[in-house]
Amino acid sequence: MIPSSNNNVNWRTHTTLLLLALIYVFSYIDRNVIAILIEPIKQEFGASDTMMGLLSGLAFATVYSLLSLPLSHIADKGVNRRNMVAICCGLWSIATVLCGAVQSFWTALLARMGVAVGEAGGMAPSISMLSELYPKNRRSLVISIFMMGPHLGLLLAMIIGGWIAQEYGWRMVFFVFGAPGIVLAVLLYFFGIEPKRSTEATQESAQPHHSLRSQLSSIIAAPGFIWLALGCALAGTAGYGYVIWAPTYLVRTQEMSLASAGLIFGIASGVSACIGSLFSGVCCDRLVQKQYRWQILFPMLGILLSFPAGIALILWPSDLSIELLGFAISPSFIFIALFAFFNSWWPSLSYAAVSQIVGSSQRASAAALLNLFLTLFGAGLGPLLTGGLSDYFGDNGLANALLVTFSLFLLSAFFYLISSFNYRPVQDDDHLNKAASPTLSNSHKAEPNITDTNYQQGENHG
Repeated sequence: MIPSSNNNVNWRTHTTLLLLALIYVFSYIDRNVIAILIEPIKQEFGASDTMMGLLSGLAFATVYSLLSLPLSHIADKGVNRRNMVAICCGLWSIATVLCGAVQSFWTALLARMGVAVGEAGGMAPSISMLSELYPKNRRSLVISIFMMGPHLGLLLAMIIGGWIAQEYGWRMVFFVFGAPGIVLAVLLYFFGIEPKRSTEATQESAQPHHSLRSQLSSIIAAPGFIWLALGCALAGTAGYGYVIWAPTYLVRTQEMSLASAGLIFGIASGVSACIGSLFSGVCCDRLVQKQYRWQILFPMLGILLSFPAGIALILWPSDLSIELLGFAISPSFIFIALFAFFNSWWPSLSYAAVSQIVGSSQRASAAALLNLFLTLFGAGLGPLLTGGLSDYFGDNGLANALLVTFSLFLLSAFFYLISSFNYRPVQDDDHLNKAASPTLSNSHKAEPNITDTNYQQGENHG
């Protein structure tokens, strides 16, 4: 273990961040590679778009949501989070391999639910660890690096997954992507570090009466949380529906092969989203030093800018190329890239915001509760709603379905705006401990009043 202190960020800290980020990459590959496989799986099993929405979204999200909160509560109560993430990573990787061996739609559904069982114990404990491994003024950037996982995962899943599916069949995709997670689980177990919990977290984790219900009630009552969670739910519904169905949209409307659709969507989305995630993390860390509400307003801005990019992808004529630096570039590529860049802002910054409004003893549970909204409504409802609307609209149904779901971004941004009026970050436990020490309090600035609108979130007191 290492203490959670600014002075103890070293190469082992960064190694743990790297391993957790890579595990998160493969969790998103295993979760979302089905997006490029919808057409071949649908044809083999004779499924409808609604059934494929159930397979790609709701079945996974329901199991994930039911288990993520209890597992995060266990993580907050003192269990070794490094070991927990390693074990869960091994479980979902094995389940991914089994997805390639299914013989019917319903066995595929069960295998997907198995992936959800493992992934339910991965993300929230990881964010809890990172929040204690790094100081407060670096958390937005660190969590943005960690949250690049979905974007890198999407890049690899679409490009490599599309090529493997076209050359060797869709089953081989699950075999290839499931195996690396088992290796990463072993590496994290032996080389990752479990950060030492703060004094407050250790004391609270030892209290047997601190139930999951009371902890969740405390988190929900945190300033701005519920509006932020609702905003995430709506943005996730639109965003996840898009991610799962956009490659199929390219195949159906632009007559692309699986490999071509995966290549275009993977490169445009993956690279652009990685850049956007880092960009938003760096900008937000700087802006919140002047006004802490930027922790909510900056992701809101990304949501608002995602809306026109998504609309343009559907409505811009596919045969009308765009000139850029003397080259004719596919409009689909440009609008996919723009959408991914802006849409990458809100997930990482929202999780970082949640980590700021609760104490360290609640961070895994707070991240899991936010993830519950995002997964149940986003990953669960998004693909199912989009697939159902596609069946309902009939001809050109998928394009119309995406246009409808994109409108949810506007309501999401409104909820973020409300959250920004209520948002109040708490003081770090370590800073509070230092303030209680006479020797340290004389050599450091006094803690800011959290109700002061000039509170500088990124100020370093250590």
